[in-house]
Parts: sequence; structure tokens; C-alpha cells
Amino acid sequence: MEGASILRQFIGQLQELLELYGSPPSVPSNYLLQFQPQHNLRWCFLDLENSSVEGGCYNLIMTAGKSENLKMLEPGKPPPRKKARKESNKVKATATTSSTETMEQLIWKEFPEDLFESVIARVPVATFFRFRSVCRKWNSLPTSQSFSQQCAQVNQTQTWFYTITHELINTGAMYDPSLKKWHHLAIPALPTKSIVLPVASAGGLVCFLDIGHRSFYVCNPLTRSFKELPARSVKVWFRVAVGMTLNGKSTNEGYKIIWVGCDGEYEVYDSTKNTWTHPGNMPPNIKLPLALNFRSQAVSINRTLYFLRSLPDGIVSYNMVTGVWKQFIIPPPPHLSDHALAEYGGKIMLVGLLTKNAATCVCMWELQKMTLLWKEVDRMPNLWCLEFYGKQVHMTCLGNKGLLMLSLRSRQVNRLVTYDLSSREWIKVPGCVLPRRIKRQWIACGTAFHPCLTAVA
Repeated sequence: MEGASILRQFIGQLQELLELYGSPPSVPSNYLLQFQPQHNLRWCFLDLENSSVEGGCYNLIMTAGKSENLKMLEPGKPPPRKKARKESNKVKATATTSSTETMEQLIWKEFPEDLFESVIARVPVATFFRFRSVCRKWNSLPTSQSFSQQCAQVNQTQTWFYTITHELINTGAMYDPSLKKWHHLAIPALPTKSIVLPVASAGGLVCFLDIGHRSFYVCNPLTRSFKELPARSVKVWFRVAVGMTLNGKSTNEGYKIIWVGCDGEYEVYDSTKNTWTHPGNMPPNIKLPLALNFRSQAVSINRTLYFLRSLPDGIVSYNMVTGVWKQFIIPPPPHLSDHALAEYGGKIMLVGLLTKNAATCVCMWELQKMTLLWKEVDRMPNLWCLEFYGKQVHMTCLGNKGLLMLSLRSRQVNRLVTYDLSSREWIKVPGCVLPRRIKRQWIACGTAFHPCLTAVA
């Protein structure tokens, strides 16, 4: 009996403790606690006199070492379950709504405008066009002077291609290699009743040549900023090669365009003066007439333009600042057919088709400055070259700044391929589909350009 009295006293003290944290229904003094392992206390009502067990039990779930986490469960209820992630997120979202609204008012409202424009200037072009639909302020960013200055500080690494196809000569299509997606943005200001071809680019602007009316146009394909250049002073006209450079880091400082004829005539357009000038004649060391490779666009390195020529084979250069012409006699690689100039990291590159017997392969060469010889640095994977085995292949090269697009076609095969000069990666380009669902891959003409939202023609 003395032991039972001590036990009842212990139970009474425990009940007082539980009342501080929420006590269960009153426990008769003739009931006893049964202890279970693993830090769980289980209430089992044992009649000390009748030694019978009642059906109701209470679980005490206690975290080891933390008495303040003691919780009491009602009879017949299981231990608490962990909330589902959706329920937890709903609770968190409700709890943070007021704090988010406060953050938007106190922080985002005072977000520095120059920092915001600096961030937007670095997002991909396709992402920016989605942002423009948010509000009028964001839509007007391309015309902002401060935003233009932010874009001028960003190193232009993206490359897009503006192409003209053989099926629809007056319809252009732009290809974004980062998204592997074609865009169809019309340029309404371009004449539709004549053949207008993209022939050069610089600073986000593309230079077009109307080969019928012999007029030049400059346009930003993204913003449709358009300008028709004044009439040329020289009336002599034949097949011409065209080059374009910037006066500074952006179009805000102006740009220059040069056209060169086979007979040595040339003119330079300066956007800051909006006039064509005829600097003079080529020096005697430049052999005339110029057998220029009109499929190869001029390469620009530090405001010097390089044109590919033949008979004799080599390169002709013109410095847009000093007005100095130079000529370099460079023998071509053997068995070379369609070829074009390219540039990477200030180095002059050459891309072309090697055709020997029935085998055809696309190869890349780098010009060695000391020897003025072409050194092969890469070639298309052999598995791809097998597709052209025994076929007469023609190649058109678009772009010459770090990323090339090659149009390889024959009667049986038609392929579009991009080549990254930095990573030496070959990637197949998806077919371009017009709004009328006409699939086309035969690129007749085109040029690469760095998309710029603030470039003004």
C-alpha cells in the first residue's frame, strides 16, 4: 500500500506538469503510467485494483532534450503527420504576401534606374522583346539615350543571321542560333519590286543593295530603323564588293560603307556627313582589274576591311581611317572550290570546300602572318561529309565573325550548318518554315549581324 501511495503522489505531480502544457482528461488516481522506449511516453490507464486496461491511450510525443516541445494528442488520433509541400507552400505564400507587398513598395519602387537598364541591356534579345509588352516605359527603352549608353558598354557576343532564300528572293528571315529559331520580321520600307540583298553589317545594322536601281539602304532588322543612302557620285557601275565598319564602339558615333568595283573605282559613305566621297584611285601595286570573290563578304578587323580576290589569288585590304590600300598574294589550298573569308580573334580565316575525286569536305584554314600561307585547323565530321560523297556540292557562307552559317546544297542533299570558330562545333540548322508552311533551306544570300536594340540607321 505504501508503494501505491508513492505512485499516486508521482502521478499527481506529473498531472500538474501536464497542466502547464495542456493536460489530458483527468486521470483517476488508481491509474498508472506505462513508459515506452524511444522518447515516447504512452498513457495506458491501468486499474491498480482490478489490473484491467481501458481501450483509450494517450501519446506524449516529446523531442529529446526539449521539454517545451511536449505535445498532447486527443484519444484515438494518430501522431501528427508532416504537411504536404503544396499545403506548406500555401501557408508560406499567405504569410509572405504582406511582406512581398512591402518589399515592392520600399525596395523595387526605389530600384536605381541605371542599374535596371544595365541588367536589361544584358538579357537575350528574344527575352527583351517579351519584356517590352509589360509597360510603355519598357517598350520605349530602345529610344532612351541612357539605355543606349548601357548597351554600348556590353560586348556584343550574340550573332544572328539575316538571310534571303532562293524561293522568295524578296522575303528575309532571321535565325537566332542560341534558341535555334527562325524569326520572320518584315521590313516594310524596303522596295518590293526589285531585288534587294543584304551585303554587309556592323553594329547591329545591315546594309542592303538594290541591284536593280543601284541604291543602298541601311536598316536595323529588329527595330526597323531604316535609312536610304543618298545617290552615289560615281556613275560607273558593275559588280561590286561592299564593306561596313563603325567609327567607334556603337552606331552613335557613326559608320562608314565602302563599295569597290572591278575596275578599281570605289566610294566611301560617312553617316556623320550623310555623303559619298571619292577618295581617289587605287595605288599602282594593286593589280587591275580586280577579280573579286563576290560570294565572300569583306572581313573587318580594327577598321580595316579585307576582300578576297583571285587572279592573282590573295587578299586586298583597305584601312577606313587612313585610306591606305594593300595587296597580299596568297596561294589557295589545293583542290579548293567554293570559299570565303572569315575572322576570329583578329585572325583571318578561310572556309571552303575540298573536292578530290568523289570526296567533298568543308575545311577551315587560318592565315599564318609570317609565311602568308593557309594552315588547316579543322574540318567537318567525316560522317557528315559522307552525305556529299559523289555529289556536286555548292557552298554559300554567311557571316564571318566567330560564327558561320553554311548552306550546302546539291541535287540530292540540302543542308544548313553553323560552325563556331571558338569551340569548333558543327551544328545542323533546323529548316526555315514560312508562315505559309513552305519549308526552305536553300539560302541564296545573307549576312551575319550582332543584334542591337539601340542601333539607329
